[in-house]
Amino acid sequence: MKTTNLKLCLIILSFSLLGMGCEKDEDFLELQIGDEKAVIIKEVDGIKFKFCLLNEQGEPATVFNEGENFIFLFSARNTRKDTLYFDRGIIGLPDFCEVRNHSAEEIGSPFKKPVLQELIGKGAYPFQPQREYVFEVPWRDSRQEWNKWHGTFNGTNQTALPKGKYYTKFAYRFNFGRLKTDLLSFKINFEIK
Repeated sequence: MKTTNLKLCLIILSFSLLGMGCEKDEDFLELQIGDEKAVIIKEVDGIKFKFCLLNEQGEPATVFNEGENFIFLFSARNTRKDTLYFDRGIIGLPDFCEVRNHSAEEIGSPFKKPVLQELIGKGAYPFQPQREYVFEVPWRDSRQEWNKWHGTFNGTNQTALPKGKYYTKFAYRFNFGRLKTDLLSFKINFEIK
């Protein structure tokens, strides 16, 4: 009897330890086609992230008419009481604002990977309380070159997407100085009708 109880306790302990090792270190945030709010909003330790696509009227949407342009919008707001340092590394990701079809084939991005200018490291990007960093770029953008968040972007002069189902997604671990996030994965499924 004692041997059976001991074995049972060891089995339960093993499963408990196994479960502790499986703690999540990633938040997967996804919008489906037709979701009512059409905006991903996630607050992590006082940083409020927002990711969505906007229609030509500036409203969040996941369904667009054929020929309609749309805008990628990503923002981060510091709702904390202390100043951090903004992590703009997201704009250098190869899949940030990239569009793929539902077969996972790359369709393109509204810009080429930007050239990032370093300004005295992270200290050049203070992230004061209530400050919001916003990145907006249209899919079809006539600009050849522009600057945002101390990065130089070159437009790719995209054409309107044909009817179909698409998605855009990226994942990133933000580092705001003394505050670091787990991996945050953002995905928006959308449709051109």
